[in-house]
Amino acid sequence: MTTPLPERAGRRCHNVLNSLHSTHYFSPDLGRELAAVGVEDPRGAYFAVRAAAMGPVGAGVVTATFYNFRHELVAEHVPHVWSLASAQTVLAARARVVDATLRRLLGEDVLVSPGLAEAAELALRATEACTRTARPLYAAHADLPVPEAPHLRLWHAATLLREHRGDGHLAVLLGAGLDPLEALVSHTATGKGMSPRWALGTRGWSRTDWDAAAGRLRERGLLDGEGELTEAGVELRRRVETETDRLDRAPYEHLGAPGVERLTELAMGLMTKAFAAGAFPEGMIGKN
Repeated sequence: MTTPLPERAGRRCHNVLNSLHSTHYFSPDLGRELAAVGVEDPRGAYFAVRAAAMGPVGAGVVTATFYNFRHELVAEHVPHVWSLASAQTVLAARARVVDATLRRLLGEDVLVSPGLAEAAELALRATEACTRTARPLYAAHADLPVPEAPHLRLWHAATLLREHRGDGHLAVLLGAGLDPLEALVSHTATGKGMSPRWALGTRGWSRTDWDAAAGRLRERGLLDGEGELTEAGVELRRRVETETDRLDRAPYEHLGAPGVERLTELAMGLMTKAFAAGAFPEGMIGKN
């Protein structure tokens, strides 16, 4: 008999693993390695490393699967980026980025520790219950080989779990009637999303676009005049996350409550060290 998962246990585990996955996007190694293969623009580098598992896809596919980027920004870089470096070249460069990033943030002793190896195997076990149906980013990454080194195995599993949840989350956002920018604005209003400054600087939207999306949310009664979520807005965001949890429950139910608890504990220890080493820029999360 399996032990039922505590409420939000899968979400908490995912959130920590998602942070581990995301460290390479903010790493100086990303710019260096991608520039070495011909991709010098930072935005082009981001689109390339995240989309490469799908092959040399066009701007429409990237916009659809990434969801909250302005299509015109994507089209500035995709498919041009594939003329600079093939998808396979980008994937190889990304592996070097992840290796260098985790070595710097965690240290060599941690990389060879039993705890990290245990975390990798727990995370990979969870991925056994992921499904490809209607999950394009997950499915593309699931077709990639599993690395041999424990820290890369853990990162690979974290990536699979991140994209599995993320693909499902997009379906929920569509069902909730939140377009890409409305999703960003409402998530920021929770205090847990990217700050407006960071979102505008990276997603290609203008302040006019942002204010228009906020206006649409106010018309629906989801935001108040101060840009805070109303009760209805709080409830909508709660339903979005709860439904995302439901669509993403299989990997964590497969791992079981003790495994999820242990994986969360191990991953939290790794991320605490990575945060202390400066894994993420200041001011990225918040309402300002």
